[in-house]
Amino acid sequence: MKNCNFASVLALSGAVLLTGSLLPSVARGQAKSVVVEEIIARVNNDVITMSDYQKADEQLREEVAHDCQGCPQDKLMAEFKEQQKDLLRGLIDQSLMVQRAKDMGISVESDVIKRLDDVRKQNQLASMEDLEKAVEGSGLAWEDYKTTIRNGLLTQEVVRREVGSHINIPGDEVKKYYDAHPQEFTRPEQVVLSEIFLSTEGKSPEEIESVQKKAEDFRNRVMKGDDFNEIAKRYSEGSTAKDGGDLGTFKQSELAPQLEEVVFKMDKGQITDVIQTKTGFEVLKVENHYKAGLQPIDKVDNEIMNRLYMQKMQPQMRDYLGQLREESYVMVKPGYTDTAAVAGASVIQEVQPTPDVAVKKKDKKKLPLPKVNGQ
Repeated sequence: MKNCNFASVLALSGAVLLTGSLLPSVARGQAKSVVVEEIIARVNNDVITMSDYQKADEQLREEVAHDCQGCPQDKLMAEFKEQQKDLLRGLIDQSLMVQRAKDMGISVESDVIKRLDDVRKQNQLASMEDLEKAVEGSGLAWEDYKTTIRNGLLTQEVVRREVGSHINIPGDEVKKYYDAHPQEFTRPEQVVLSEIFLSTEGKSPEEIESVQKKAEDFRNRVMKGDDFNEIAKRYSEGSTAKDGGDLGTFKQSELAPQLEEVVFKMDKGQITDVIQTKTGFEVLKVENHYKAGLQPIDKVDNEIMNRLYMQKMQPQMRDYLGQLREESYVMVKPGYTDTAAVAGASVIQEVQPTPDVAVKKKDKKKLPLPKVNGQ
């Protein structure tokens, strides 16, 4: 099925994907010169260390804070604590799936290179060597960074092949859901938009003219058949670039007047001319246009399919991960909880506090590079 959000599926199942961040925040914070690694879980022949856990914990904090902007501190902490319960479970799940990908002979090396190039372009770096320097300058080893991206892509491919490919949504199920939930599809007039945005802030008149030409070139490429969202992901300079330019859904009066008067006259799939705003040039695509009232089924069938897909994916994903655990050897150190542990799971025996690994780390300095989502 198209448009499946595997990252959401894995989040629901408890798995943790670390493909989204250019630099995990733990690598941007300050650290001591020597970090003593403590093994907190063994998954077959692989290990999960305290450092792995701390990085995932810090990323979870950032994600919860981002998703709950403006929330009271107590609500923010409650949400974080609730999700933190499954943190080790997610790391174990990902380790199991990465191992499964290797057993299946899956290779994602070309996708890793493409993802790195996307990161380079979105951060406006001239070469891959510049990206490597930026990553290393933040205190994160280049090979570790590539491994993080690789593992996320391997995990997604295993889910696609082993779980997603077995899920089918018949048309009669879509119709049945539509008929049973008319209130979900009765809406005011709305447009769903994506953008290609090029900034003009701080630029001279000559430079602004060049930016406009570039925006027109991108629009022409789209009109000749190039994928709008792929160009947005690679070249757009807005915060939406990482999501393929996805701006979201807007009702009347929620957009700037100069944009609203254009897009609300357009149909699904149409592309605007280049529009100049106070901060740059926009090219907008109308991904969908919902007229007021109960939406016809052909307008919302993909949306319904995605909902039904996720409903089926969640239990099947849990069953699949349970099967992997049954076939694997998982040990967890006392004091840490694997919320998906199978009956009879072993524990790592306590020993004297001798470091498993002592790793020298560079002094770290913050690199203000944006996050990039991994789907």
